[in-house]
Amino acid sequence: MAIPKFAEIKQYIITCIESGEWEENARVPSENQLAELFVCSRMTARRALTELTDNGVLERSQGLGTFVAGRKSQSSMLAIRNIADEIKDRGHGYSVQQLALHRVNASAPIAIALALEVDSSVFHSILVHCEQGVPLQVEERYVNPAFAPDYLAQDFSEQTPHEYLSQVAPLTEAHHTIEAIIASSELQQRLAIPATEPCLQILRRTWSRQGVVSFAKLVHPGSRFKLGGHLTFNK
Repeated sequence: MAIPKFAEIKQYIITCIESGEWEENARVPSENQLAELFVCSRMTARRALTELTDNGVLERSQGLGTFVAGRKSQSSMLAIRNIADEIKDRGHGYSVQQLALHRVNASAPIAIALALEVDSSVFHSILVHCEQGVPLQVEERYVNPAFAPDYLAQDFSEQTPHEYLSQVAPLTEAHHTIEAIIASSELQQRLAIPATEPCLQILRRTWSRQGVVSFAKLVHPGSRFKLGGHLTFNK
């Protein structure tokens, strides 16, 4: 499967940083230089730099250029905690309900999120993560089969999708969108909440060095969850 040019540029930049070739605060090639190196348009090179800047891997300084960000803010150093570990660390019991685990054709939004063609075959799972037997999170996830070909053969009562994917396609980048929502009737039933209860929804895309691995929609009931302490950065 061909990797889009902007993703190829991002992978190149991340590899240079993680190998130590480009140290913290080092200037990275300009849009023009990257466009020439990868035989693409400036717009494509700009997209790669912009996405890495948005994810904290790079920093842009007006009039000076683009630089490798401090290691504390690099997305490649981002640690996303496993929800099962979070719950167990609170001294509570963790359990999970697996509602779906199958192959589907990617709709346009899912294909865009995974950097694939529309109607590409992808893996799809729906899990309900519970704390003390009470639903805490509905996780709906789409996975690129190229990076986790055995995803459908996993027993997610033994390990979470996050835990499994971290083993087969180690995380180098993550992007989050967080918003408050009113759950659909289906989500209300899965989370065992009334129709009036607001929820917190996190849309998460994760990358390995090869490309976008997964796109997940994580929905939490507002009365049982608050955001904080889930993202840590290594020194």
